[in-house]
Amino acid sequence: MPPQPDPDAAAAGSVPNTDQADAWNGDDGRHWVAHRQRYDAMMRRLTHLLDATAVSAGERVLDIGCGSGETSCAAARAAGDGTVLGVDLSGPMLGEARSRAEREGLDNAGFEHSDVQVHRFAAASYDVAMSRFGVMFFDDPAAAFANIARALRSDGRLAFLCWQDAGRNEWIVTMAGALAAHVALPAVDGDAPGPFSLADPDRIRELLVRAGFADVSITPVAEPMRLGSDLDDVMDFVRDMGLVRTLLADADEATTGKAFDAVRAALAPHHSADGVVLGSAAWLVTARRTAA
Repeated sequence: MPPQPDPDAAAAGSVPNTDQADAWNGDDGRHWVAHRQRYDAMMRRLTHLLDATAVSAGERVLDIGCGSGETSCAAARAAGDGTVLGVDLSGPMLGEARSRAEREGLDNAGFEHSDVQVHRFAAASYDVAMSRFGVMFFDDPAAAFANIARALRSDGRLAFLCWQDAGRNEWIVTMAGALAAHVALPAVDGDAPGPFSLADPDRIRELLVRAGFADVSITPVAEPMRLGSDLDDVMDFVRDMGLVRTLLADADEATTGKAFDAVRAALAPHHSADGVVLGSAAWLVTARRTAA
């Protein structure tokens, strides 16, 4: 059986990160569940995370921001008679994760709806903590990484993927550049919760060392991302993306139409026999829990 949560976890796990909780239990969570297969396919070439975690039979794994469960299920298969606990803010995505584990017969995978910043994990109860793009949304990353460190045994392993700067991600630059001609793009607060909050490797290193990690390694990872099979397919996806919905929320019909035409035109050069493929840039971060 997977690790069982502390009976007081529901109270202790009251979510302080309310904006992110609202988003991931609302339209953003719905969007990711609806497009879960696409997102998994987009990130499938980023297998570096599973290689870095090197989960082996019998290990206890914590999957942070587990989303719809692809990484949790992969870890559960590798863990064999070990266990995996996936934790996420999003109820809709966790529902899909539980269904996925059940379909795959992975009774060693469990899931908890809670905030990693405050969840009462049993101390030193995991051998490995991992995350595929789930650690950028903490409103208090120092508290979150310290809590993750407490949950790991001495010398336990941490591995996660996070995005590099938006400007290095072709898939973001291409769409944002097209939209910018028609709507104002928001200013980006590099420290605020969001996809690029850990883009600065110096900030990552400082947070991890302060939290109790050593041997911090931050390696650039560049892989192509396949957004979809063709332009019509990708545009259906883009129209439902949270960022695009937000940017165009107050735009009139004419402006919205022009904005989508611009995005389609910007994506067209990236359409080939392999589908619509653009570049991505991430950090693969690994570290080791120091002795408590």
